[in-house]
Amino acid sequence: MSLANNVEFLRRLPKLNGISGFGHFGKGLRPGLRSPLVETAGFGTNPGGLRMLSFVPDQLQEPRPLVVVLHGCGQTAAGYDLGAGWSTLAKHYGLALLMPEQQVANNSQGCFNWFNPEDTARDSGEACSIRQMIARMVADHKIDPRRIFVTGLSAGGAMTSVMLATYPEVFAAGAIIAGLPFGVATNMREALNGMFQSPPRPAGELGDLVRNASNHKGRWPKLSVWHGSADRMVNPANANEIVKQWLDVHQLPSAPMWEGIVDGHPHQIWWNADGETIVESYTITDMAHGTPLGTADNDERYGAQGAFLIEAGISSSYHIANFFGLTERIHQPPEAAKETSRESAKAIPAIAASSATMPDLAQVLWPLATLQRPVEPPREPRRRGIDVGAVITRALTAAGLMK
Repeated sequence: MSLANNVEFLRRLPKLNGISGFGHFGKGLRPGLRSPLVETAGFGTNPGGLRMLSFVPDQLQEPRPLVVVLHGCGQTAAGYDLGAGWSTLAKHYGLALLMPEQQVANNSQGCFNWFNPEDTARDSGEACSIRQMIARMVADHKIDPRRIFVTGLSAGGAMTSVMLATYPEVFAAGAIIAGLPFGVATNMREALNGMFQSPPRPAGELGDLVRNASNHKGRWPKLSVWHGSADRMVNPANANEIVKQWLDVHQLPSAPMWEGIVDGHPHQIWWNADGETIVESYTITDMAHGTPLGTADNDERYGAQGAFLIEAGISSSYHIANFFGLTERIHQPPEAAKETSRESAKAIPAIAASSATMPDLAQVLWPLATLQRPVEPPREPRRRGIDVGAVITRALTAAGLMK
């Protein structure tokens, strides 16, 4: 590494202390506010030394799904849950939640160690701990092994990349918010370089990092990628690298098959020969580092603004759950539905917006998607027959032109 790069590394290193600003929301909840998450001990050998917290509503969808949610640096599982609204969403749609939590003893900033080789290899460290937690949830709550999903913010987003690469057979799909590709860092220096610079790599090289992380030969997880265009903590170019990595894994072309606007933000989609969306990407225009919040398609809001939990006019938690195929509301008697609503209001009260300082809008590092009309897919089958009607319906739905 050049002298100039070393100087830049040392200059930026103190700024990592600012990442603990996450904790102002996650750890600063008033004593009267209670989290619905409960802790489970004894879920395995726990080589990564993580805490296991979860939430399982009284009614679950059938087959029973599980969403693993990974918090960002300095946050707690409970704080990120309240901010992103996952437990509220879980009550509405009957989802089991697993929310692993980092401990300061493992990382002074409370970050998942997404760049540490001991924590990012299959059957090792933190990745193995999370896998053991999933096994406990499957056993305890009769989770359908085909309906397990993972999502995370920032370091949690980078750890989501780790889980999808090291245990691809476990997950049906994942969603990465302001994260990084798998395998681009093996120490702190490389991690900072990836966060701030995100040097481009060949698609094949990125794809090989995922393919070489396990012996998996079957179907790969689907992926949704989210990133603010004004993110100055994790370079928005990382979103492009994540997409590039997983397009190569899925052997899909680099050019989007559909581009449009959803809730005011550019959205790109890639689908397979059956017309099923496999990779999607949201660029949240002018948004800094954080999880996008907004009103969902069902006119409900999930979560509350706080440090790195940003009002952006789009509910990432809802859209991610929808991408996972989990937004079919469970049926219950009217009185039970009212009681669930009252309990939800008590468990997840409104929280005042954080006064955390927002960075100045940076130059857009990841070009915004060009506005186009939906591109009609080829009418001649490539490998297998394409259901053209289904693909067009999917494109119109993504554009907000069809419910």
